[in-house]
Amino acid sequence: MSLYTPEAFLCDDRMAVARLISEHPFATLITACGDELAVTHLPLLLVPDREPYGTLIGHVARANPHWQHFAAGKTLAIFQGPHHYISPTWYADPAGAVPTWNYAVVHCTGHPRIISDDGEIDAILDLTVRRFEDHQAHPWTPQLTPKMLGRLRQAIVAFRIPVLGVRAKFKLSQNRAEGDQERVAAALESSESQQARALAAWMGSLRTAHRR
Repeated sequence: MSLYTPEAFLCDDRMAVARLISEHPFATLITACGDELAVTHLPLLLVPDREPYGTLIGHVARANPHWQHFAAGKTLAIFQGPHHYISPTWYADPAGAVPTWNYAVVHCTGHPRIISDDGEIDAILDLTVRRFEDHQAHPWTPQLTPKMLGRLRQAIVAFRIPVLGVRAKFKLSQNRAEGDQERVAAALESSESQQARALAAWMGSLRTAHRR
């Protein structure tokens, strides 16, 4: 897996990786298919198991040809965490700096396995619904008849991706002096942008972890 990652931005903290995937489960799934790339945007959940990094689970519409290329080779799942523009005015020496962009991303690779067992398909669907409905004030509860559920299974392709490799890049101003990092985090925290404030929280978590 090729992802330009200067050493200062490389993250090998599995808990941080799992947290980013959990908080930002809407992924970009990419599979090579000859000279083309199959790309699908979809939610994926990371479940712990015997695999070193766990397993991603999800489903696509059967009408989406992406799943037909799963056997062709590796598939890449990209999870994009919070990101935001960084102004040189936030540094101690703005004249000696240039603008940049801070962000956190996780790349996972593996070979998708299509699920054909009805019970396993239902389990993946149930886990996905509960993961997102549990946060609702009035969670929706599936009330599908067996016939409706059968039609639903026929309309999708559920799959698992045992994660073979992970590359996490957290570009959070680690290459700047401590004072500049604090100024950047403070500027982001004071922003009206929810994205900026989320990025500031990640910067704070990373600095706290490094002090332990």
